[in-house]
Amino acid sequence: MSSMSLLRIASRGTSKSFFRANRPVAPTRSSVSFIPGLVAGSSLNFSTTVSRKSAAHHEETFEEFTARYEGEFEKVQDVFELQRNLNNAFAYDLVPSPSVVEAALKAARRVNDYPTAVRIFEGIKAKVENKDQYQQYLEELKTLREELGVVLKEDLYPEEAK
Repeated sequence: MSSMSLLRIASRGTSKSFFRANRPVAPTRSSVSFIPGLVAGSSLNFSTTVSRKSAAHHEETFEEFTARYEGEFEKVQDVFELQRNLNNAFAYDLVPSPSVVEAALKAARRVNDYPTAVRIFEGIKAKVENKDQYQQYLEELKTLREELGVVLKEDLYPEEAK
């Protein structure tokens, strides 16, 4: 078919039989009364799945959160699991406890991932409310940091420190 004939077909508009099989047919007014699900406002027009209520949802306490993530970091066997657990732990609207950070640092050492260990402290710095809280975390984790040889980003790049 030449391009000229395609142009003629396009300019004519759609005929009654052109693409009719691909187009859904709207029910006429007389056929609506015979189809019970097509009545306006009927619940049959939508999915019939059961809606689930979240009333049975358990609110996790900070202690439960801490215990759960300590356990998660103890089970870490590769870098992917470590980073996934860190992303999940830092996604909450709270700062993980020093024991969770300690478990994460030990997991980073176990999978031999030094850059992630440095990034853990960057995550803490971003999550805390002020510099004093960050200093308290550093003091609490100082012995572990020295034992594992984790250097802070501020020490690695002092000109970028603010």
